[in-house]
Amino acid sequence: MTASVQQQKEAGNGGLMSSARGKWAGRFIWAAVLQGAIVSIITLLIIQPLSYFNYNPYFAPSKVIAGGGGGTWMFTGYIIYLVVGVVAVAVTAMFYFYLEGVMGKVYKGVTNYLAWGHLVLMNVGVAGAMILMIYGGWEAGYAGAAVSSGGLGYTDYQIHVAYLSALVNPIGGLALVAALGIILGGAGFLLRSRMK
Repeated sequence: MTASVQQQKEAGNGGLMSSARGKWAGRFIWAAVLQGAIVSIITLLIIQPLSYFNYNPYFAPSKVIAGGGGGTWMFTGYIIYLVVGVVAVAVTAMFYFYLEGVMGKVYKGVTNYLAWGHLVLMNVGVAGAMILMIYGGWEAGYAGAAVSSGGLGYTDYQIHVAYLSALVNPIGGLALVAALGIILGGAGFLLRSRMK
C-alpha cells in the first residue's frame, strides 16, 4: 500500500486505522443497554400499569415506597441501579473509547483480561446487589404495611428478622464483587494508558 492510500484510509477513519479501534467501548455500551432493559422491567413492575384495569397481581410498590421503613431499601436499590448499573456503565464506555479510539491504545494481553473482569464483575455485582435490595425492600414494605391495606402488619423488628437480615451479607458480597470489577478496570486503565 502506498503512503497516500494509507493516509487516505487514516483520514477516512478520523485519523485512526481500523486496527487501532478497540471493542471495549461497544461492550460497555451493550452492557448499559442490557442493564437499562432490566431496569425498565423493574420500572414497569413498580408503576404497575395494569392497576388501571383493577388487575393487581402483587402488593403495590407505591405503597412500599410511601410506607417508608424497610421499604426504603426498594427505592434506594432502584436509584442506585439506575445510576451505577446504567449510567455509570455507559459513562465507562467513554473511558474505553478515549483510550482505544482516541489514543489508539487497544487493550490486549493482561489489560484485556482486566477489562473483562471490569465488565463482568461490575455488571454482575451491581445488578445482583441492587435487584436483591429492590426485592428485599418490596418484601419489607409489604410485610410492614397495615393489614387493612393488604400488608402483613409486621413490626420493624419482625421485618428485619424475617426479610432483611438474610439479605445483608449477599448484598454486601455482591457489592464487593462490583468493587473488585471497578478496581480491575482502574488498573487496566492505568496500565493501558502508560503502555505504548
